[in-house]
Amino acid sequence: MSPEPSRIDERLRAARSRLDRVAPEDLDAEVAAGAIVVDLRPDADRKLDGELPGARVIERIHLEWRLDRTSGAALPEAADDRRVILVCNEGYASSLAAADLRELGIARATDLIGGYRAWKAARD
Repeated sequence: MSPEPSRIDERLRAARSRLDRVAPEDLDAEVAAGAIVVDLRPDADRKLDGELPGARVIERIHLEWRLDRTSGAALPEAADDRRVILVCNEGYASSLAAADLRELGIARATDLIGGYRAWKAARD
């Protein structure tokens, strides 16, 4: 008998079931169509692994305030109907964060499959 999935694995599965996740090879087309790409990675990870060109850097702790147009601290381009693609290292934290944004009413929030590392590997 296999062990039960952990609660976080279940939460991740539920979050991803509501997202239309973006493949690394499709990211450029999404940007060309007007998507905002948000790099959630901490400064140390960006320094170690590199920057994601054209991405807005918003660390996870500030995400909802910067993208909720009603927060008083939102980016000028924040809009409920704007496509927002979140990027973390490997695509786990970004899936959970995208689901949180959808709960705030940002209906087209999603994330990058495999995160920054998959994007970088696709470019190499």
